[in-house]
Amino acid sequence: MTKWVYIFGEGVTDGDATMRNLLGGKGANLAEMARLGLPVPPGFTITTEVCTRFYEDNQQYPEELKGQILAALEAIGKLTGRTFGDAAHPLLLSVRSGARVSMPGMMDTVLNLGLNDEAVAALARESNDERFAYDSYRRFIQMYSDVVLGVDGDFFEEIIEDYKDENDLDLDTDLSAEDWKAVIVSFKAKTAEETGEPFPEDPMEQLWGAVGAVFGSWMLPRAKTYRRLHELPEDWGTAVNVQAMVFGNMGEGSATGVAFSRNPSTGENALYGEFLVNAQGEDVVAGIRTPQDLTEAARIQAGSDKPSLEALMPEVFGEFKDACIKLESHYRDMQDMEFTVERGKLWMLQTRNGKRTLKAALKIAVDLAEQGLISKEEAVKRIDPASLDQLLHPTIAPDAELDELAVGLPASPGAACGEIVFNSDEAEAAKADGRNIILVRVETSPEDIHGMHASEGILTSRGGMTSHAAVVARGMGKPCVAGAGTVRVDMRGETMVADGRSFKKGDLITIDGGSGKVYAGRVQMQQPELSGDFQRLMQWADGVRRLRVRANAETPADVKTALSFGAEGIGLCRTEHMFFDGDRITSVREMILADTLQERRVALDKLLPMQRGDFVEIFDLMEDLPVTIRLLDPPLHEFLPKTDAEIAEVATGMGVDPEDLRERAEELHEFNPMLGNRGCRLLISYPEVAEMQARAIFEAAVEVSRAKGKAVHPEIMVPLVGLKAELDTVKARIEAMAEAVEAETGEKLEFTIGTMIELPRAALLSDDIAQSAEFFSFGTNDLTQTTFGISRDDAGSFLGTYQEKGLLEKDPFVSLDSDGVGALVQMAAEKGRSVRPALKLGICGEHGGDPASIAFCEKTGLDYVSCSPFRVPVARLAAAQAMLAGADSGTL
Repeated sequence: MTKWVYIFGEGVTDGDATMRNLLGGKGANLAEMARLGLPVPPGFTITTEVCTRFYEDNQQYPEELKGQILAALEAIGKLTGRTFGDAAHPLLLSVRSGARVSMPGMMDTVLNLGLNDEAVAALARESNDERFAYDSYRRFIQMYSDVVLGVDGDFFEEIIEDYKDENDLDLDTDLSAEDWKAVIVSFKAKTAEETGEPFPEDPMEQLWGAVGAVFGSWMLPRAKTYRRLHELPEDWGTAVNVQAMVFGNMGEGSATGVAFSRNPSTGENALYGEFLVNAQGEDVVAGIRTPQDLTEAARIQAGSDKPSLEALMPEVFGEFKDACIKLESHYRDMQDMEFTVERGKLWMLQTRNGKRTLKAALKIAVDLAEQGLISKEEAVKRIDPASLDQLLHPTIAPDAELDELAVGLPASPGAACGEIVFNSDEAEAAKADGRNIILVRVETSPEDIHGMHASEGILTSRGGMTSHAAVVARGMGKPCVAGAGTVRVDMRGETMVADGRSFKKGDLITIDGGSGKVYAGRVQMQQPELSGDFQRLMQWADGVRRLRVRANAETPADVKTALSFGAEGIGLCRTEHMFFDGDRITSVREMILADTLQERRVALDKLLPMQRGDFVEIFDLMEDLPVTIRLLDPPLHEFLPKTDAEIAEVATGMGVDPEDLRERAEELHEFNPMLGNRGCRLLISYPEVAEMQARAIFEAAVEVSRAKGKAVHPEIMVPLVGLKAELDTVKARIEAMAEAVEAETGEKLEFTIGTMIELPRAALLSDDIAQSAEFFSFGTNDLTQTTFGISRDDAGSFLGTYQEKGLLEKDPFVSLDSDGVGALVQMAAEKGRSVRPALKLGICGEHGGDPASIAFCEKTGLDYVSCSPFRVPVARLAAAQAMLAGADSGTL
């Protein structure tokens, strides 16, 4: 018989941390904490396989599940001395979801399950606290109705607020037992009104309802959105964790809190978190009450006058601190923990590897490695390469003019500016329109995942450092200011009032997630410096990786940026990008539109010194690092004049009639310019273009070589080759120009000639082409277009639908299609090296900065990847991780 239910608790724990896929992250860690001897309330986990089976069998449970749950309830009852459904000594439960990775968008927690009109009276007698019992009951009705029955939670908040107003009460804690009894009647009436059914009194009905809600939440739109954004498989499923209740709201000797074993924003090795006295767990993250600091040091730093846990409950604090140290040492990583204190007794409710900012992740990884808890290689593996983009987020410039509106909590670092939006759907729509936005909410919830992802930053008026907004924003690398209490947000009116001023949707604000400050308008930003822990970790990564990392760059500014980020060469210098500015575009148009060779040479003579000057600057900056220069590869339509003013300007420069020029432009019009007269075809049609560019390259190389006292080694790349004969034709012109420059200057040139593999035919016949090419650079942007027959510029209209329907797992223009396009790359690499064993191989499409694509390049044996300058750190780290992954799997 399949085991669907696993028990955890003192002396009877079935699972452990290695069973994450089966028990989910939460269930596996609860079992592990129990095995470590930590105080964990007993419970059981319904496995992820039940969820998978549930959807495979048309939402039916396995036959054996009911019996196994009843047996587990009996086992928990023996450990607690209670019985589920008993009127005298009821066993009360919490029910939580638990996927194998922490996943916002799943079902919220249901606490106090098992309470009904009889059980609440028993709870009041046992606790000797009637107010506590009925407060717990109303919480259960409120949570269960919202989470399981689908009743809007705002109804219940409105009932409480109305009751407080009618009875002149300010805080929830001011309500007595009798008050809560009255509220409960209203709660039940509202639930019955909204659902058409009375609130369920039967505990077993309650339990099955909660279990069903957990499995149902796996397919909620917000959960699907999160899985799509984070590329998580749908068939993983979620577990259900059912646990005996412990109460943090049982008087002043009770509390509940959330803690991190290190600071999740900075990585500082210091206990970090918040707690509330006489509260349940949801109160801490909901932001309804202001939480207190765990440690005295944190309290003093925050300037709080409320006592810390360390001062208020020193024995409990000492026990909790020991548990934190034990868990961090055991898991060898910073832990995110939830705990409850019930009348002076500590209970550990959860531990998991904590979400953290990139700054904190780098510091924690480096510190743990230097402490000897993990190896340097493991430290390298722990940083998500894509997250390094966070380092490039701007911060407020020191001399910026500031119009401060409010101060909240510095929940997630980085600064962001954008238009205010109050709705996550509008945030997503604005992002699609290319607008930068700041999502402003009272507080965020899992339903806001898509809006948070679309925003530049998040601002909430409520919530603490461990609120939903704070935790999710840190994980996403988004700047966030939480708990800005002086900001009044009117969600229905779509207005925000701060500093006595009113702001509406579309108004510009700037938030600083590092200081917690909110500013009116757009504020001047600056880029951060890459140093400290980042440099340390990147040194370790560079010591591991085999793949070299180059940059796609053709301006001095891009080259300097690339070098500052550790680029080891230029893998793609797109010469056509050098022609779009000022007088250059006019000269290029003159060259393209010329009717005769003589006219064309006149235009090229204007371009030659410009090109030469560009290459001199680049060679000078790059010293002895390799530079791969792609000869002119523009679809002609990108350069042809379009407006009357542009035509008139070119006509004047050429001394021709504008109408004649217009006719010439129309003659050159192509129906599909991306597959038209571009690349090597243009260079064969107009060989003088290749000659001009080759001369500019060689003369620049001579000039810099003489100045530096050492040779420059340009790599000249012929684009869009599909025939060996095409490469041979252009190559002959380049070599002839090299001989001419050598004769003129008396200098011996050192250079190589290769090609870009961006057509399927070139990949299929790469062994033929390799006879003439000294290197291949895979232009995977065009290779993906020509392999799929999809225009990258038009793919956005349907690729999203393909991914939603499961036809494509990833956008092939973002992450390399390893099955199709990758097969061509691998074939070309193998066939090319069969002819020329020392053939240098690289990739220069946008995939060169994508970690998954880099892993493919490592496996295929390429020599380097080339990416945009700002992706160089990502590529360096991803290359190291690909090398380590290969070593771990035994493929290297």
